[in-house]
Amino acid sequence: MRWLDRVKDQADELAFVRRLLQLGQSAEALDVADKVLATTSDSNARADAAILRLNALVNLGHTAAYSAAVNVAFDAVHEVTDPYPHGQLHALVALGAHHQGALERCVTHLVLGARALGAVEEPDADVAWAWHDLAMAYSYLGFHGWALGAIEHSREVGAVAGVPDVSLTSPGIRLRVAVSLDHAGDTEGCLRVLRDLTGELTRLIGSDDWLSVRPPSRAGYGYALTRRAALGEQSDVDALALLRDCGDGARSRDLRQLGEVCLAIAGGRPIEALTRLESVTVAADTAGPSETARLRALAYQHAGDHAAAHRADRRAFRLAAQRSDWLRDVYVEGIAARLAHEDLRRTVARYADEALTDPLTGLPNRRHLEQYVAAMVSRGERAVVGVADLDGFKAVNTRHGHHAGDLVLQRIAAVIARVMRRGDFVARYGGDEFVVVLPGAGLDEAGEVARRIIGAVGAEDWHSVVPGTPVGVSVGWAEVAGAGATLRAALTTAFEAADRAMLRAKAPRAAS
Repeated sequence: MRWLDRVKDQADELAFVRRLLQLGQSAEALDVADKVLATTSDSNARADAAILRLNALVNLGHTAAYSAAVNVAFDAVHEVTDPYPHGQLHALVALGAHHQGALERCVTHLVLGARALGAVEEPDADVAWAWHDLAMAYSYLGFHGWALGAIEHSREVGAVAGVPDVSLTSPGIRLRVAVSLDHAGDTEGCLRVLRDLTGELTRLIGSDDWLSVRPPSRAGYGYALTRRAALGEQSDVDALALLRDCGDGARSRDLRQLGEVCLAIAGGRPIEALTRLESVTVAADTAGPSETARLRALAYQHAGDHAAAHRADRRAFRLAAQRSDWLRDVYVEGIAARLAHEDLRRTVARYADEALTDPLTGLPNRRHLEQYVAAMVSRGERAVVGVADLDGFKAVNTRHGHHAGDLVLQRIAAVIARVMRRGDFVARYGGDEFVVVLPGAGLDEAGEVARRIIGAVGAEDWHSVVPGTPVGVSVGWAEVAGAGATLRAALTTAFEAADRAMLRAKAPRAAS
C-alpha cells in the first residue's frame, strides 16, 4: 500500500500543506501542519505532519527551530514501518543539518535517505518529491553529479505517479552547477549551462506548463538570467519579475538579492553592485561559497579596477578550493567513521591512503595517472598519451607571483577538462605539466584534441587574471601499448616520446 493511502486522519489538511509547500507558501504550510500535529493521534498522520512541518521550517530557514522539529519527526516516524517517511525525513534532516553547518551529519543523512527511498516498493508522488528534496541537499552540499542523478530519479518516479515533469524541474540544481564552473575558472562552461536554462525558460513561458512551475524554480530561472547578464549576455525576459514571484523561501530571497547585484553589473552600475554586496546576507550554499566574491570581481572589472578584480577572483578560487578540500575530508573522515558500510569504508580508506588527487586543481595526480594507465595497458587496451606544458608560465610567476600562478593552473585544469571527450582522462603531472589519456584513440584523433586544447586556452581572458602576460600551451602525443613484463617499459617509453613531441611543438613558439 502506498504511503498516502495509509494516512487516513486529516488527509485533506495534509494534502493542503503539500500544495502550499509546492506553491512556495511555507509560512502558511507551517501553521496548518502545526494544527494537524497538535490534534491527530493517528501514527501515520502524525508522521506525515511532522515531516511536512520540518519541510516548511527548512524552506523558511528557521534554523533555531530545527533541532526540536527533527526530534519530534524522528519520534513520529519511529512509529511507522513504511520506508518512504524514513527516506523523506533523512533528506530533510540532511538539508537542515547543512543549514546549521553540521556538514558531516548532513552527508550521513544523505546516504541513509537514499537507502530508505531506494527500498520503497510502490513509488508515488510523495516519493518523487522526497527524491527531489534529496537532490536539493546534494546540490547545496556541492555534490553536483549526485544531485543531477537524484533529480533525474525524482522525475522518473514522478512520471509514473502522474506528477507533471515541469513541477519537478529544478533549475536551481543546474544553476549551482553553472556557477561552480565559473568559480573554478570555466566561464564558458558556466555560460553554456545558463544558456540551456534560458532556452528552457523561453519554451516554458507562455505555455500551459508555465502554470506548473513552482515559485522556487522561477527564482532559479530568474537568477540564471541575471547571472548570464552579469557575464555580458542579456535577455529580453523580465528576470526581476521572476525573482519577485518566488515565494517566501530563504534561498529564493537570497537569489533575489544576488540577482539585483547581477543586474546592477549588467546595467553598467558597478558601484551600486559593490554597495549592494556590502549589505546582502545570503547563505553560502544558495549559489556556492564563492559567489559573492565572484560577483565582486565582476563589479570591479566593470569599474575598471583590475587589481581589485584580480584579488576578488583569487578569493573566489580559494573558497572553491577549500570547499573541494572539505568535501574530500568529509568522505574520508566522516562517512567512513559513521556508517557501517564496508564497501564504502574500504573505498574511502583506499582513496585516502593513496592520495590520488592534486589538491590545487582537483584533477587526478601523477600516482593516479600511472595507476590508470597501468590498468588500461595491462588489459591490452590501445590509447594515446599526451603531455601538455604551459607556455609563458615562468613569466606569470615572475611578474605576478605564485598565487597568480596557482590561479592560472586552476583555470588551465578547468579548460582542458572541459574540451575532453567523454571517457578521456586528465591529470596534473607536476608543476605546469598536465597529461591527458585518450583510450582507444589514434594520433589523428589526438591531433584534433590538441587543437581544441590549444584553441580553448588561447580563447581564455588571461588579461583579467595575469595582465600583460599571455598564456599558451604546447601538446605532444605518443601511443602506448604493452602488457605483462613489458608494461613498465611501455609506460616509460610512451611518456618520454610524448614529452619529446611536446618539446618539438614548443620550439617554434619559443623561437617566435
